[in-house]
Amino acid sequence: MKKSFSLLLVPVLLLAGLLSGCGSETKALTPVTVMLDWTPNTNHTGLFAALEKGYFQEQGLDVKIIQPSSDGTVEQLVATGKADFGVSQQEQVTTARTNDIPVVSLAAILQHNTSGFASVTSKNILTAKDFEGKTYGGWGLPSEDAMLKALMQKENADFNKLKIVNIGAADQLTSLNKDIDLTWIFYGWTGIEAEMRNMALNMIWLKDVDPALDFYTPVLITGENMTKTKPELVRSFMKAVSEGYKYAISNPSDSAEILIRNAPEANPELIRKSQAWISPKYQDDAARWGEQRAVVWERYAQWLVDRQLLPKMIEPTKAYTNDFLPQTQGSSYGTSDK
Repeated sequence: MKKSFSLLLVPVLLLAGLLSGCGSETKALTPVTVMLDWTPNTNHTGLFAALEKGYFQEQGLDVKIIQPSSDGTVEQLVATGKADFGVSQQEQVTTARTNDIPVVSLAAILQHNTSGFASVTSKNILTAKDFEGKTYGGWGLPSEDAMLKALMQKENADFNKLKIVNIGAADQLTSLNKDIDLTWIFYGWTGIEAEMRNMALNMIWLKDVDPALDFYTPVLITGENMTKTKPELVRSFMKAVSEGYKYAISNPSDSAEILIRNAPEANPELIRKSQAWISPKYQDDAARWGEQRAVVWERYAQWLVDRQLLPKMIEPTKAYTNDFLPQTQGSSYGTSDK
């Protein structure tokens, strides 16, 4: 009797499983694209963690992380809906807003600016005054010239005495030892690589030069239209991304391995060391990951306007929002939070 009962039970269980499977397949995942600002690096780890740990799927999303495109800037492509979300920087969002490109920052990936001007210690470049007679190597962006000029003016230095060259995609550290005297780096990647090469650097941190330069870089963005027409999708996306970055904060070693699997061209050891350095800096002193403050957006834009580096003042509360970040228990945040 037991044997015959078991044989009868098997097809019933199989049928139940098939019906259950059919039911789950009817709920298709929503396709979503996220465009990076650069090749995969530790700024992006939370995105890949959310992908590998299944946080996006839990929110009903089929997320595809894509590389930058030659068809336009990340801001332009996100604003026009050719990418749903993107990785940008506060400076780029600020410029986009003045050019009527309707993008909005959803989260600060790093709570403080970890970039600055780097030079080898033997050059003895300690302030912007020391830029005189030196060669700066950059990417040929107008924002670089503007920043360098403003910093030198603050030190009563002659901007015309600084030679500026475009090094493009050349290795910044190699160039520092060969063709240039200083360059603008993100320490969490290039600075850590310099440490691995036993290359001592002097750093002029932007956040130390002026509080206004402690802006958010990088940030996650979307188009204004997306926040208005698909707010629940944005909220679901940000919930998954927040979980991804929280995982990277708590598990730097494991999240480094996740990034290594998704960045096969990068140096695995650089990723591991960079992740150990940067994981605590994702949230840093904020109440939650991604939090943005109005004062950070206001003072950076005003800094640019005061130096005639921006044609007009932006409306900070339209440039960013905290509304799509998951709320922490017992806390409340808004776009006007100072």
